[in-house]
Amino acid sequence: MAKYSKKVVERVVGLVKSDTYTIAEICQQVGISQATFHRWQEEHEDFALAIEEARESRTQFFVQEAKKSLLKKIQGYEVTETKVVTIPTKGDHSKPTIKEQTTTKKHIQPDTAAIIFTLTNGDPMRWRNKQTTEVTGKDGKDLFKTLSDEELDKQIADLEKKLNQ
Repeated sequence: MAKYSKKVVERVVGLVKSDTYTIAEICQQVGISQATFHRWQEEHEDFALAIEEARESRTQFFVQEAKKSLLKKIQGYEVTETKVVTIPTKGDHSKPTIKEQTTTKKHIQPDTAAIIFTLTNGDPMRWRNKQTTEVTGKDGKDLFKTLSDEELDKQIADLEKKLNQ
């Protein structure tokens, strides 16, 4: 079992930053138990701070990558595809001979869903998916403001009768 040292802390922090491992896997690679990992977080403020900074750094990296990917989806992008046709080599079975190699460039169109996502989240007041409907009376006045409670109850009863017919 590894003892607490700067070298072990740096290794753990590096593995946390890479985000390809669980805490259990990190502990196994470093040679400590999960209980030791959690104890170190409680007992060593520098360890807890380093782990938190590594997680924050990882999160910021993912946010930046997501922004880059979203921008690429919004703008569209070029892809180069290479197709290779080979024929078997006579006598030597290890490496086939290239008969034909074709390289084509394709333009991937902007993704409508990505555009809608960006517009609705970036400017929700102008680009919203839901619509609101307001019912008003003449000249934009409230239909029911001038009615008394008894008149409102009568209208509700009349509407319920019509609904049940």
